[in-house]
Amino acid sequence: MSSRLQISLVAGILIALGLGLALYKKIELGFPLLPGQRQVVWTLESKISFIPAGGPIEISLALPSSQAGWVVLDDHFASSGFGFTVMASNGDRHAQWTRQSLDRSTTLYYKLQIYRADNVGLGGGPVPDIEPPELTTDRQAAMERVVASLQERSSGSVSFTALLLQQLVQEQMDQDAAFLFGNREESKLAVVMDVLAFAGIPSQRVRGVFLEDGRRRQQINSLVEVFDGKHWTIFDPTTGQPGLPENFFVWRRGGTSVLDVVGGLSSQLEFAIVKNTLPIKTVLFMEQQVGEQPLLGFSIYSLPVEHQGVFKGLLLIPVGALVVVLLRVLIGIRTSGTFMPILIALAFIQATLLTGLIIFLAVVGAGLWIRSYLSHLNLLLVARITAVVIVVILLMAALSIVSYKFGFNQALTVTFLPTIILAWTIERMSILWEEEGGHEVLIQGGGSLLAAVLAYLLMSTALVEHLSFNFPELMISLLGVVLLIGKYTGYRLTELYRFRDLSRPDK
Repeated sequence: MSSRLQISLVAGILIALGLGLALYKKIELGFPLLPGQRQVVWTLESKISFIPAGGPIEISLALPSSQAGWVVLDDHFASSGFGFTVMASNGDRHAQWTRQSLDRSTTLYYKLQIYRADNVGLGGGPVPDIEPPELTTDRQAAMERVVASLQERSSGSVSFTALLLQQLVQEQMDQDAAFLFGNREESKLAVVMDVLAFAGIPSQRVRGVFLEDGRRRQQINSLVEVFDGKHWTIFDPTTGQPGLPENFFVWRRGGTSVLDVVGGLSSQLEFAIVKNTLPIKTVLFMEQQVGEQPLLGFSIYSLPVEHQGVFKGLLLIPVGALVVVLLRVLIGIRTSGTFMPILIALAFIQATLLTGLIIFLAVVGAGLWIRSYLSHLNLLLVARITAVVIVVILLMAALSIVSYKFGFNQALTVTFLPTIILAWTIERMSILWEEEGGHEVLIQGGGSLLAAVLAYLLMSTALVEHLSFNFPELMISLLGVVLLIGKYTGYRLTELYRFRDLSRPDK
């Protein structure tokens, strides 16, 4: 059997296998082929880590209660080797893990799936009792002056809180306020709560997480909620803006702490978040059938949420690789390497296309100029590449600092660009410049940017993102297509133009 026939046979099997698995998930499991056929479903996974201190261990995690606008599809607990119970009191739910002893650090998980049914607020709630803070004599005197100043310039509890947070955000505080916020071990939010309590304003913390797709290791965030006698008003202490942020999921409203650990040290609560593109009925079906359907048990959905977010980006790489293969094999566009355009396209996804192009051209251009100077020093290859890497990092840091000082925050995404690839690209282009001249550098550099832009446009489409994550078996079919393209030995499109004179009839 010839190699061409073997490749064709293997490629056909791979293409059929990938398409077959995708059709099975579509027909039997109800996975949607189009991204528009969905309800946005968020998967939140909380991870509790701690170091045992010896003796009995008791861990209590506050669970999110039902709130207006949000529906909890399902939740799951991981409690290997621990006693586990869910306790409810006064409308609050707590998950409790217990164990007599433990000799190693461990991690506990709690996962839930939610979706927004209506865009409504939190509504009313019980008004907590005001407990004036315990202050020293000098701090009480400063607190009285700060409260008096804010009350004179405000018309109620809402405007009082807005003025207080505005001063805190803009750092335009008088001596008394600076004394309160600058000489205390607690967080500035704790000082804000003390000021509100001293002023006789009912307030409470609203703890939760910001729903950002692919976010890992997110800490619990706190908002401030004040009562004006009739309604509750929420403020974001980091911006001073009123209102509940649209992407903020309330984990606990008022009450005690979110996490309590007895018998453990260095406890930490982190969240991983992934946005699913499946209909609600499909998600429910998956949760019910994950133990019965072997395909679901070995799918990406069986991985921890933190790793699911990583694979959402990794599964786009074969799509970018296909673009590079098509451009190089069928069209004949030369690029500086195979993987560099793909990685640059991934960086463009994290940043914006225009910002990424400007940063790339600026860093590579400056790097080529510095590399031309290093070539005169006759350094060894390893030392020269290391020097280029250091120079690239310095350039990226300088670009970020300068852009931030001038108010261009988008340039801060320069950190998403692959540093090592940039350094190696500068090195290769420099050698190419010395051996082939600047014309060849422009051709390969322009081809690399063209491939990166086209890969970015394809990888950033909603349909491709949906299919790559929900139907990763299509990568098997993609592998078969790449094998078929790899056996192509005909003319490239650029070669048709190159040899155009051969097609002209003899005169």
